[in-house]
Amino acid sequence: MQAIVCQELGGPAALRLSEVPDPCPGAGQVRLRVRACGINFADSLITRGQYQVQPQLPFSPGFEVAGEVLELGAGVDEFAQGDRVIAITPHGGYAEQVVVAATRCLRMPAAMPWVDGAAFPVVFGTSHVALAHRARLRKGELLVVHGAGGGVGLTAVAIGKQLGATVIATASSRAKLEAARAQGADHLIDASDDLRLRIRELSNGRGADVVYDPVGGDSFTASLRSMAFEGRILIIGFASGSVPQVPANHLLVKNVDVIGVNWPAYAELHPEVMIGSFRTLVQWYVDGAIRPHVSATYPLAQAVDALHEVVGRKSTGKIVITVD
Repeated sequence: MQAIVCQELGGPAALRLSEVPDPCPGAGQVRLRVRACGINFADSLITRGQYQVQPQLPFSPGFEVAGEVLELGAGVDEFAQGDRVIAITPHGGYAEQVVVAATRCLRMPAAMPWVDGAAFPVVFGTSHVALAHRARLRKGELLVVHGAGGGVGLTAVAIGKQLGATVIATASSRAKLEAARAQGADHLIDASDDLRLRIRELSNGRGADVVYDPVGGDSFTASLRSMAFEGRILIIGFASGSVPQVPANHLLVKNVDVIGVNWPAYAELHPEVMIGSFRTLVQWYVDGAIRPHVSATYPLAQAVDALHEVVGRKSTGKIVITVD
């Protein structure tokens, strides 16, 4: 089969399309024919050796796929050959086939296209667990979403609205802000503006109850100075490349919580949280309340180009690899 392979930790530029053996499922695993694979910023980190859990070289990146069950490993009875599934993969999605634990698979709704399935789990799963489980976002609260035009950002806007929040979206371009508006954002802020001032203005001086921050750097610093009493800041990632340092005295003054969100860890440590979250999200999808925003698709052979689009923050919403 063909796969995009990382032979050395040199970043996306070191990835190559290669012929590799078909994988074989072990006990508790399934072998999938990959129909589509979502692209994520973390795919670039794993190719540089900077991800939380690093596979041994050589490997293929790719954390989320949609595809068909080709083969069942020993002990797997919850799926059958031909079932359409979404899967959360530790890595390996940039390939024609992948082996994954059956516990990381979820049946796709009949009406869900392959591209939607591949664009769905990481971004919606991250945002739902972050907002509903970690921040306990409540109806009527004020939510600020940074990087609101990106993959996770757009889903945070949509889920924030589903949970009843008033949403302020910040993004780096008018096109991304308009995409956030289409997902339900109530207020828009250009990321080049004075974020602290604009958040204070839009909240009538009260500040934000919850901040969803996949950007870090200056966005985090401005947010910390714009919090309401008992506000919560969710650390999703550091797309800006700058990891902020937190002055503890700022947390003390307003009883602010800074909350880390390592969403993939739930698959191993608390799978019931991830499973419950997915059940809610799939039902919202079936009901038409949420939809992935896919701005572009690329064939497997052009996966590196697709990843560069995401790393360069040029994309709006999700980019997906399609595998024919």
